Amino acid sequence: MVQDAARFSEARLHPMLYDRMNTAPNTQTPRIFSGAPHIAIALPGWSLRESLARVLSFYRTSSVVVSQSEVVGDVEKGGVGPDFRISFKSVALSPGSRDGKTGRRTPQHVVIAPSPVKERRRVQSIGGNASWWLRFRLWFNTYRKFFTFIVLLNIVGLTLAIMDVWPYPRNYTDALALGNLLTAILVRNELFGRFLYLLVNSLFAKWTPLWFRLGCTSTLQHLGGIHSGCAVSGFAWLIFRVTLIIKHRKDNPDAMLFIGVVTSVALGICTASAFPWIRDRHHNVFERHHRFLGWLGLISTWVFVILGYCYDTTTRTWNSVAVIVNKQGFWFCLGMTVFILTPWFTVRKVKVDVHVPSPKIAIIRFERGMQHGLLSRISRSSIMEYHAFGIVSEGTHAKYHYLICGVKGDFTRRLVQDPPTHLWTRQLKFAGFSNTSSLYRRGIHVCTGSGIGSALSTCLQNPDWYLIWIGSEQAKTFGPTISGLIRRHIGRERITIWDSKYQGGRPDTMRIVKEVYASWRAEVVFVTSNSQGNQEIMEGCMEVGIPAFGTLWDF
Repeated sequence: MVQDAARFSEARLHPMLYDRMNTAPNTQTPRIFSGAPHIAIALPGWSLRESLARVLSFYRTSSVVVSQSEVVGDVEKGGVGPDFRISFKSVALSPGSRDGKTGRRTPQHVVIAPSPVKERRRVQSIGGNASWWLRFRLWFNTYRKFFTFIVLLNIVGLTLAIMDVWPYPRNYTDALALGNLLTAILVRNELFGRFLYLLVNSLFAKWTPLWFRLGCTSTLQHLGGIHSGCAVSGFAWLIFRVTLIIKHRKDNPDAMLFIGVVTSVALGICTASAFPWIRDRHHNVFERHHRFLGWLGLISTWVFVILGYCYDTTTRTWNSVAVIVNKQGFWFCLGMTVFILTPWFTVRKVKVDVHVPSPKIAIIRFERGMQHGLLSRISRSSIMEYHAFGIVSEGTHAKYHYLICGVKGDFTRRLVQDPPTHLWTRQLKFAGFSNTSSLYRRGIHVCTGSGIGSALSTCLQNPDWYLIWIGSEQAKTFGPTISGLIRRHIGRERITIWDSKYQGGRPDTMRIVKEVYASWRAEVVFVTSNSQGNQEIMEGCMEVGIPAFGTLWDF
């Protein structure tokens, strides 16, 4: 009976949802009284008569009725049972006793949980009824808008150049190619990204109109669209430049044609390896080709630029290398080089402590605290196989910060099976979209499973943010470190934890989100989940008009 009561206490949609996780050792626990068809949990000092009397008082809240069912898929990642049902019934709870000094009532944690219903009913998929127009709007996000605008703009310019209507590109093709590539590299630079986030958070937090702040978050989150659009456009202009060399090959040295082809091939493979389906399914293939062929492309671009500026096609003679300093292509190349190399100067091998609370999770502890909304790249080697994880920290004043690494591939599996004592990491961390949480007066962060790694810092450091965490046996899976952080810094009034194993499956997430959004008076919802969970919650939020931002894979 104690176990059943604990299950229902975790199912509640209000402050005491995390009782199981946040029960401190040696703490006096509530007495439990049973009776059909309800289970009542009363605090110490209450008699059974007092408990029942208070239950009939005037406070109202919600209790949850769940039917046990077999869970389909990985419940930690949001798997949904085929017959899972969730319903709400209004019950009365006591306001508690009055404080002698303030006269305010002290809330008492009482849960009334009806017995599980026998009837089983299939839960409709969140956002399953979303219209094609809503799904299109969600798909055609700011990332794709940036990409489309930049590529179309360059296609227009390229078309005019091919038709010889616009003469500038034929004479300065290198400027258009290198300008696009420089922009693509710049928006992916960690230092530039941190500067943009700092600028926006410092200037526009809370006082500006909500639509403007939402636009800032969307723009910063989808800078990858500018990166992709400029990279593809720069590659297209490079192909145009090589085509002109082939067309006028009698006026150009063979070395220029050779190095132009090498540069085009290197950048072409580098660009192709970044396609989402390659990056997601074959991460190591993407990383090797994108990084090393990108470096090769940078070196060959330098050679290509030097040869192009030093050779005079009119006199067919070679000029001094010094002439390139006055050319815009030289400065574009220099900027590309600086922005590519800067993050690598911050790479360090650091000591770490790895705790493995369960076979699914590794908790890595690093020295020094961090601000919220940052991500860290780690690797076992200095230049290969870097993986990004959300940083969990109590703040810049803290002694440590943590990475929560869920087992999904070879790299994370090795962290659990063979915990390292040192890891390579970039000391310059990059910002994620949750770094913009400072812009909003109040918000909600919804996460599933190990997605807590990207969500927790925001809620630890900002008391105006509400945490909804859906997973499986969170206290057991993630261990005392994460439980302790939550217990110390997040009050019961701003957290909902749903344990899918004890509740028989995943809840009606959108119903929880809508209720919390209204009661918490939130301005925005952030979502950190797997692809399916992210899509469903985003569709549900858009359908009811709740501003929401979810995890990106097209970056």
